Amino acid sequence: MRGFWKTDRIRAAEERLLAVTPDGALMRKAAFAVSVHAAEMLAEHTGKVSGRRVALLVGAGNNGGDALWAGAFLRRRNVSVTAILLQPGKAHPAGLAALRRARGRVVAADDGPAVLAAADLVIDGIVGLSAHGGLRPDAAELVARIAAPVLAVDLPSGVEPDTGVVPGEAVTATRTVTFGARKPVHVLNPSRCGRVELVDIGLELDDPDLRQLDAVDVGLAWPVPGPEDNKYSQGVTGIAAGSATYPGAAVLATGSAVLATSGMVRYAGPAADVVRSRWPEVIATGSVTDAGRVQAWVVGPGTGTGREGLDVLAQVLGAGVPVCADADATTLMAHRPDVLDARDPGTPLVLTPHAGEFERLMGRPPGEDRVASVREAAAKFDAVVLLKGNVTIVADPDGRVLVNVARGSWLATAGSGDVLSGLIGSLLASGLDPWLAAGCAAHVHSLAGEFAARGVPVSASGIVAALPAAIRRIRAL
Repeated sequence: MRGFWKTDRIRAAEERLLAVTPDGALMRKAAFAVSVHAAEMLAEHTGKVSGRRVALLVGAGNNGGDALWAGAFLRRRNVSVTAILLQPGKAHPAGLAALRRARGRVVAADDGPAVLAAADLVIDGIVGLSAHGGLRPDAAELVARIAAPVLAVDLPSGVEPDTGVVPGEAVTATRTVTFGARKPVHVLNPSRCGRVELVDIGLELDDPDLRQLDAVDVGLAWPVPGPEDNKYSQGVTGIAAGSATYPGAAVLATGSAVLATSGMVRYAGPAADVVRSRWPEVIATGSVTDAGRVQAWVVGPGTGTGREGLDVLAQVLGAGVPVCADADATTLMAHRPDVLDARDPGTPLVLTPHAGEFERLMGRPPGEDRVASVREAAAKFDAVVLLKGNVTIVADPDGRVLVNVARGSWLATAGSGDVLSGLIGSLLASGLDPWLAAGCAAHVHSLAGEFAARGVPVSASGIVAALPAAIRRIRAL
């Protein structure tokens, strides 16, 4: 599991470390790592290191110092290095002196376009963690002229470090080298950061602000049957989904739950015949009251937002078992918040809105700070809230946050959310912690989308069919 720490905590940890470290030692260590990655990128993109040309975009402050020291180290490998100083009077003195001693070139911004045009690699040292807002016009003009791969120091300049938001012009990096710990930007806006490499400089930090599950984490958490298990002990999932208008939602959510674990799935709703014909192993009935006992419910996909859908939602919330509420269920909660009175206090609830549903629930869109917004929603509803998106945010009422980065945009297809809700419901029925269940489901959902697509658009039915392969992959690691 990867952790990500906000910048105020990173800076505080850096100050503690700097107080017991010789002056300049940390910067040189960080810069040397930048130079190693720069050399690796030169070899990858041009076939060699010696004789290649590197341009440094140097702003004021320590990020500019890192870039200058990295340039000095690259000169030892016979790399031609030219530093473009955006604020010549504020360039890091020791870094600038080191580059000049190494016979690196230093030019002003006016000469930058010609330097960038000839560069085989650009190192972005314009701004660091303390900066906010987009690039200034002079820096933006230079960045627009970059044609070579970009190696960013700590983060791409112009991208907000704690939210990943791009408020103006910004750098898009091929690779980012960060120091001490990963920052939220690295997971909230991965397309701007490129490949992120972490350099350990000895920071001491407590629990992270954000977490990201890896395949091993998900594989260890995913329920598999043991020698003493049976269909009941592995969890019985109830699906209250679909309608005469939207029977497909019932088929997708139910199928996802069937393939997620080896327990039992009960379906309750007007699409019982359709579900039974597609998934004969499912016990299908016409109503929640006839469904029998379950360990968790999924409610909302395709149920509609009328009186019948409201009644079903109230019955499920009052059943005393964990609930995953998706799609129409979240809309009903927004329009009729009194339905939540049916919920037994303390019963786990997972909400899975997309941005529009989130706006209905909270009265405003997620906004730029999506993590803070989802945390607020989780506290308001005393529920795990999963905000869907290319970067999915999962927040627990206790403040813990998981982030899942999609593998492409293949999940942007009708019915994909129904598949996700079935996965979450099955994991809830198995007894998994709701926050972890939502995070694991998001990971496998994304992996199944990648497997199903194979480089071309895919349907939600294809994602369901790929679930066994996705689960097999995470279990094999």
